[in-house]
Amino acid sequence: MRVLNLVTNEDAQFFRAQVQELERRGIDLTTLSVPGRNRSESIDANEDGKRSVLDYAKFYPSVLAHSLDDYDLIHANYGLTAPMAVAQPKLPVVLSLWGSDLMGKYGPVTQRFARFCDEVIVMSEGMAEIYEGECLVIPHGVDLSVFRSMDQSTAREELGWPQDERIVLFPYPPKRDVKNYPRAERIVDGARDRIGVDVSLRTATGVPHHRMPYYLNAADAMIMTSRREGSPNTVKEAMACNLPVVSTDVGDVRTRLDPVEPSAVSDDDAALTAALAEILDRRERSNGREYADAIALERMGERIVAVYEDVTE
Repeated sequence: MRVLNLVTNEDAQFFRAQVQELERRGIDLTTLSVPGRNRSESIDANEDGKRSVLDYAKFYPSVLAHSLDDYDLIHANYGLTAPMAVAQPKLPVVLSLWGSDLMGKYGPVTQRFARFCDEVIVMSEGMAEIYEGECLVIPHGVDLSVFRSMDQSTAREELGWPQDERIVLFPYPPKRDVKNYPRAERIVDGARDRIGVDVSLRTATGVPHHRMPYYLNAADAMIMTSRREGSPNTVKEAMACNLPVVSTDVGDVRTRLDPVEPSAVSDDDAALTAALAEILDRRERSNGREYADAIALERMGERIVAVYEDVTE
């Protein structure tokens, strides 16, 4: 099967993992990326504000030309690629929505054009409730052979982190407003005051994806204070590494972390502070790996291939 991928940011790690898994399953993929600065270069990697309408207009001729080739379908990734996908006259269209394309300022554009797609995939049940139509919930998957538990002291030695310090990981650039780093600082400060020992808040910015397991295993906890999310892979990756997570109630985080102990999901700062303090005081790993099968990359690939088969029957 030949699939034409449309994407706004082909460097997004979860997209690259999706491509690799589908290719492993025998799907022949060609990827076209919207011209202009991609989202990974913007302050908020969940917004596409660095591109203009002209950039998207320039994208369409390439999409049209490729669509006339011998492809079986178009897979449009991120809502702003949907207009170009549905404007070509030949191929069925699968649309994957990533989060901000539905819940952010481009939501109306996404909703308008998604209705013309043959199938729509969203990342979480929360997104499905927002989407005005039928859709499938297929979260991005995690490579469980890469994200796995390892000895914390070994991970800290690899990163040059002190062995005796309690460390909380904020796995995003602090300048990304949607991730709300100041709130994470306040919660960590409160937890530090509660347990009366040194606690540091460390970020992971510009870290190669294959290095992230060291950060997740070296930390004592991960904090996520996002204003909105779809189905954040960082939470799933933390689960796969048995790292306790304290998070705001966004996307599918509550569902993912419900059976995981220790972990905490709340929109109340006092509750998040208390939970983080307890986790840091106990310094125990979580049981997240036990629930990782549902978020495996292989599971995602299997379901997407099934969607491809359905729309091309």
